[in-house]
Amino acid sequence: MCVLTAKEIEDRIKNEGLIRDYIDLERQLQPNGFDCTLKYVAKIKNAGRVDFDNTERVIPDIEVVPFKNDWVFLQRGVYRVVLNEIIKMSNDICAIAYPRSSLIRCGADVLTAVWDAGYEGRSEVAIVVHNEKGIWLKRNARIVQLVFLKLTSKTWSYKGIFMGENI
Repeated sequence: MCVLTAKEIEDRIKNEGLIRDYIDLERQLQPNGFDCTLKYVAKIKNAGRVDFDNTERVIPDIEVVPFKNDWVFLQRGVYRVVLNEIIKMSNDICAIAYPRSSLIRCGADVLTAVWDAGYEGRSEVAIVVHNEKGIWLKRNARIVQLVFLKLTSKTWSYKGIFMGENI
């Protein structure tokens, strides 16, 4: 595996539709990745369930936290966040997201999973606010950087329940 460069990411955006619904390509494109932005934040309302074969999986309900003058205040806790960007992965890449350092310096972190080859959707991540004073986030804030990894060969496409999510 190797990490895609900014030029390779930009070429895939233009030629394959790797990323759409971004805010500002020039600002979001990074030397080794792409900054994804905050569409909205939601509180997790109830307990979830995770099992081995997903037959008893339960994804918790959410309640959207409203913006006030394009800002949202998050108290200490865990929140689900929907990103603005729609990601369309080909079968020869996967991606991993990392929190932007400004978020970490404000006392918050981001929980993510792997963006599998073949996945397409408007992804969700979790924000964990550790700062006892909370954090303010502005609509469209850049919160995570997706790093794209080139696979050694093509693989099969993701076929899980999150395919096409939030589109």
